[in-house]
Amino acid sequence: MSSARGQANHSLYLARILIAAWRRELSGESVPASVLAQAYLPGIRGHLGDGYGWFLVEITRPGAVPLAPPGCVAELPEVSAGKSVPPEVREFQRLEASGWIADMLATDMPGAVTTASSGNLATPSLSPEPAQAERWADQLQGLFDRMADSLDEY
Repeated sequence: MSSARGQANHSLYLARILIAAWRRELSGESVPASVLAQAYLPGIRGHLGDGYGWFLVEITRPGAVPLAPPGCVAELPEVSAGKSVPPEVREFQRLEASGWIADMLATDMPGAVTTASSGNLATPSLSPEPAQAERWADQLQGLFDRMADSLDEY
């Protein structure tokens, strides 16, 4: 397993730890769900985004592994002359444009509704739940698994 693939798997593992912690906190009912979403979702998205970025590095195999993963396909180094863009990268481009990866990487919270608080300040009322984050993690793991066979053939 390459360093980039190991980093991708580790990031996914960290995201799953946060998802499990979010579920435990929700079951305790001591903190409002919207506050827990604000606390956990950014970290989960960060780990999932890192995992995705490291997997992009694994797919493109740029030579030296970068210090940090790219955030999206557009941040990958250009393909060398005479080489074609791997089909996995084209698939990721489509998913970044209008698929579940676009939702996962979004900086705003999907389904977030802004409500006015008593001090006239807008505060987000979040609807995402651990189930949504778990779907992203499962979909990312599914991509890793599906593409691993073709990557191992290179």
